[in-house]
Amino acid sequence: MINLNGELLFKENVNLSKDNRGFKYGDAIFETIKVVNKKVVFWEDHYFRLMASMRMLRMKIPMEFTLEFLENEILKTIAVIDDAPSYRVRLNVYRKDGGLYTPKTNKVDYSIEASENTYVSKNEYKVDVFKDFYNYSGLLSTVKTNNRMLNTLASIYANENDLDSCVLLNERKGVVEVTNGNIFVVKGNVVKTPALSEGCIKGIVRGKIIEILTKNKDFTIEETTISPFEIQKADEVFITNAIVGVQAITKYKKKTFTSSLATKLQANLNVLQIAGN
Repeated sequence: MINLNGELLFKENVNLSKDNRGFKYGDAIFETIKVVNKKVVFWEDHYFRLMASMRMLRMKIPMEFTLEFLENEILKTIAVIDDAPSYRVRLNVYRKDGGLYTPKTNKVDYSIEASENTYVSKNEYKVDVFKDFYNYSGLLSTVKTNNRMLNTLASIYANENDLDSCVLLNERKGVVEVTNGNIFVVKGNVVKTPALSEGCIKGIVRGKIIEILTKNKDFTIEETTISPFEIQKADEVFITNAIVGVQAITKYKKKTFTSSLATKLQANLNVLQIAGN
């Protein structure tokens, strides 16, 4: 079942117009959300990121788009599919049909789709750099728009080269993120992650990990510029996203890494999920 503007429909009954702006122009944004035991994980963070993204893209925010309304729509969608301990939800918001590059209206439609979350953390996780195209730095790159061609091409490259993911670079050859999340690099007691000005997605779990590390006196967290060479010199590297949580990278080129901090951070994150913070 798919929730289309509040109406629950079987997938075969969902018909998007040929003028759908998400399809024609990528004029859409989305949130990938985890639901555990019928609880929307880190929902407030997702909601406020969605609102900020809509404002940035000059979408008209409907009056009914309150925190409670959208949460209830997510739970309503999950209620009609098979029971599972964890779900993966995609909330998509796109400008209404019409217009060419210039839309006829800034009003929006939305859709919500959900499926069982079957992801299991991997004991081995290999990455390398994707060099064919760049993720250009700038504020727009921090928004989760439907324009994900770079991630698609990098994922194809990873699949062709027996990798689990790829590191994306910006036009200055700085590390931005990986195809499916944010990246953290650990050297000694210093943990670095690309600053938003590098062009990375403003990840929800990225923010949570930064909060956890900021409170930990044993580590210093830096949002900064990272060179690909720093990954090779690192003691530990891990990625984060809303579904995976924390996934340790075990191999980058010929370098292998430990995963002790990633394991501890995942445990901390699990506590936050339960606590709802």
